[in-house]
Amino acid sequence: MNSRFQDALVYAAGLHADQKRKGTGIPYVAHLLAVAGIVLSHGATEDEAIAALLHDAIEDQGGDATRRQILARFGPVVAEIVEGCTDTDQDPKPPWRPRKEAYIAHVRHASPSERLVSAADKLDNARSILRDYRAVGEAVWRRFTGGREGTLWYYRALVKAFRGAGSNALVEELDRVVTQIERVAGR
Repeated sequence: MNSRFQDALVYAAGLHADQKRKGTGIPYVAHLLAVAGIVLSHGATEDEAIAALLHDAIEDQGGDATRRQILARFGPVVAEIVEGCTDTDQDPKPPWRPRKEAYIAHVRHASPSERLVSAADKLDNARSILRDYRAVGEAVWRRFTGGREGTLWYYRALVKAFRGAGSNALVEELDRVVTQIERVAGR
């Protein structure tokens, strides 16, 4: 990793400085670091690792203005991957279920780089859900717009979509974690 990755790390930490993980006091940057770590452990290029750090920047931190900054600072490859990981840049966000259905449809046809970063993001999110479910039980579902049933549906549908585009070790790990969530949630 060179100075571009370091610049992306500082930029992402600044963008998300005041953000916490849903329902927790955990700084959001912990998620960004985890996603970058997952993609790097699955053979990511530097552009993919940078996109992992920035994967929520457009959606959560400024929409089109942030999109333009990412393009200018990190180039079209990174910007395209981040765009592919963004389910909306609208504020307020459109209705949850149609937005998630559109994202699942997108995953099936996304580039390998987009799928790598997206699957790493979903894996870290699923691990967090599982960990938090074990700590707080059913209360965890109140953190999510889709609630219990919507969240379980979404993660299972994502596994199917990723697998349909070509399974790999990352997708299989996501499937294992989602299966564990379903088990502890009694599904």
